[in-house]
Amino acid sequence: MVRYIKENFFARYRVFESLAQLNQIAEQWLRDEADRRMHGTVREIVAERFAREAPYLKPLPVLRFDTSYHERRGVSWDGYIEVRGNRYSVPDKLCGAQVVVHLSLDGVLRVYDRAGELVARHLLKPMSEGWSYEPAHHRAWWEQTLTAVERRPLKVYEEVL
Repeated sequence: MVRYIKENFFARYRVFESLAQLNQIAEQWLRDEADRRMHGTVREIVAERFAREAPYLKPLPVLRFDTSYHERRGVSWDGYIEVRGNRYSVPDKLCGAQVVVHLSLDGVLRVYDRAGELVARHLLKPMSEGWSYEPAHHRAWWEQTLTAVERRPLKVYEEVL
């Protein structure tokens, strides 16, 4: 099908002012040419075959089919996973755990825990842009660290000088 469209539609129509114009020309081409031809494999007129099969077609599912790539990743000690050369934060409670990442075709990274619950969502970034960090993922660590830091007046440092 793709080859047929490339060789018969795009070979003739190469420049479009907009997506709307492309769609309009494509619909007209389908109606006036492609649907009226004798299909090479089934030896029937395309429009007649479709009319016969149309009553048996079902509507598309409400939810889109998941076309994302699924991969397993281990969460490092510092609460990050590595994907395509970059590091992405996940909730600190998952350190050392295995997670499943879904890489969608629209550049979204979704991270799921063992129970299948979505625990993180990031936009994929090129390596040149560096790590992706969500502050809420490590908030408990920071709070714990800051409360453990010894607090003293600045006078103590002045005495050292």
